[in-house]
Amino acid sequence: MKDLRINKERLWHSLMEMAKIGATEKGGCKRLAATALDGQARDLFVKWCKDEGCTVTVDKMGNIFARREGKNNDLPAVVTGSHLDTQPTGGKFDGVFGVLAGLEVLRTLNENNIKTNAPFEFTVWTNEEGSRFQPAMQGSGVYVGRFNLAEELAKTDVDGLVLRDELEKIGYLGDEEPGTRNIGAFFETHIEQGPILEDEDKIIGVVRLGQGIRWYDISVTGRESHAGSTPMHLRFDAMLAASKIVTEINNIALSNPPNGLGTVGFMEVYPNSRNTIPGSVKFSADLRNPDPAVLAKMDEELQTYCHNLAEKHSIDIDVDHFWYFAPVKFNASDNVKIAAEKLGYSHMDIYAGAGHDACYMADIVPSGMVFTPCKDGISHAEIEDTTEEQCEAGCNVLMHAMLEASDNMKAKSS
Repeated sequence: MKDLRINKERLWHSLMEMAKIGATEKGGCKRLAATALDGQARDLFVKWCKDEGCTVTVDKMGNIFARREGKNNDLPAVVTGSHLDTQPTGGKFDGVFGVLAGLEVLRTLNENNIKTNAPFEFTVWTNEEGSRFQPAMQGSGVYVGRFNLAEELAKTDVDGLVLRDELEKIGYLGDEEPGTRNIGAFFETHIEQGPILEDEDKIIGVVRLGQGIRWYDISVTGRESHAGSTPMHLRFDAMLAASKIVTEINNIALSNPPNGLGTVGFMEVYPNSRNTIPGSVKFSADLRNPDPAVLAKMDEELQTYCHNLAEKHSIDIDVDHFWYFAPVKFNASDNVKIAAEKLGYSHMDIYAGAGHDACYMADIVPSGMVFTPCKDGISHAEIEDTTEEQCEAGCNVLMHAMLEASDNMKAKSS
């Protein structure tokens, strides 16, 4: 099967068809998790999989599994997939490329009448982005036991809508217990979401490590007062303190090279009035590093700075470190590398700068990621872009990595 290749035009057509659901004026997509648009995208994926003869199951977290039987269905399945939800101003490829690359593998195997050794499964994970409900990678996190099912289903969005109700509304509150499927390996294909592959002129990224992530909600509480009648030395300005923390987060990232990253992407100011000194500011903080020791050091630096700043300015600073995603090792990376070499694609080892569902799946089974370039490294934006040829290469590598894993699959000991 060395000469087996996917259909580039068919894959691209599927991507463009899916991109019509939630299409934005600037060429991107807005399909927030568990919205009606997310439901439409899921429906289309399920239809396409059923058209190819798959049986489809949905678990209690809304995760979708489309199964193609193999020669020996007692073997653990080789699984691939990603997510269909997007950022509020997302692109056409983040997540959905990994879902539809799996679909194209399915179609290619069917049209060539290839019966794999182990069964194959094709997945859609619920709420990978974490933009409507928090945290990110919610569906895969529940599946592997990182999160509690009941607690996550009870999460609400900014309008107070409950995830359980929203999944039920779109028809994707299933009845299968998460974590009960017989899975032997997991692969995820994804645009890089960074500029490294493009800069190095490589076609395939073999992902060896996943970025460690720490997410915080920070609340600064001072005292609002009149902007024109309160002397500077008598102010308890929450915005001033918040701005110092934002600057320090940037400094922490810069002082932990080469992979330290720090971001503040969300902020609420109260009372948010032009001539009132802010009394409270709430904002997000995001620290990342693939080295767990360095990431722990960055966390300590942030916590210490906030503590000292609160004492210095006589204000309250609450740092809620509500999510930690440990750095990940991908144990099925060699399958990806072997496939890239067999197919003659240039490649390089790389780490995943963003969180992905494969990072959680690596908790329970050997997992691997296939990265492909994206234009200027831009993602989480409506101008996110890639090419037919780059998608084709990533999908071909995915297919051959899955086939190799299938050929080597053995039954799990009881």
